[in-house]
Amino acid sequence: MGLSTFAKLCAGAIVGAEALFVLTRDTSDAIRPPGAADERDFLARCIRCGRCIEACPYKALVADASVVGPAAGAPTLDVRSQACRLCEDLPCISACPTEALHPLQGRRDVRMGLAVINRELCIAVKAMRCEVCYRACPLIDEAIIIDYRMREGDDIHSVFEPVIDTEKCVGCGLCVERCPVGDPEPAIKIVRDRDEAMLLIEEEQAKAVV
Repeated sequence: MGLSTFAKLCAGAIVGAEALFVLTRDTSDAIRPPGAADERDFLARCIRCGRCIEACPYKALVADASVVGPAAGAPTLDVRSQACRLCEDLPCISACPTEALHPLQGRRDVRMGLAVINRELCIAVKAMRCEVCYRACPLIDEAIIIDYRMREGDDIHSVFEPVIDTEKCVGCGLCVERCPVGDPEPAIKIVRDRDEAMLLIEEEQAKAVV
């Protein structure tokens, strides 16, 4: 084998390893269906039967084909394109045969994540009235409320800023799907780890956004 051939094989192996690393990335931040617990427990129980996907009337759940390894084929949501509608009867949970999706008392007990608003991107913070996320929320006036105030140093313009109630937000993602901001990203996102989300919310609240 010539040196150039060997070098090409090594380069190919490196590229393949890098691709595998990407495909087997950490999925602990993936948005899972209602009733899913922590990622390890969920992946251990889920048998990839697809019943929750079939049960979703809005086709919000899809089998994750972007990864290989333990998370391959597990149900997930891309809330920007199709969020969870937070059905009253939670049919995805009822369809699960292994309790990978744990039974819940009702939709207010769902904990898919926590919404975090980027106050630098949110147009409502800049005194441009929006309220899209607020009105899209299935738990309107509970999970998202509007903080009404006059703009600082401005006697004419008011601010109608959406504020997340961290105790009541279930992380369904409808606010993300409907957010009119999209360059470079929506002004709101769902963070699965609620402790991480709380830290991000504290950071956002500390920003002096004009």
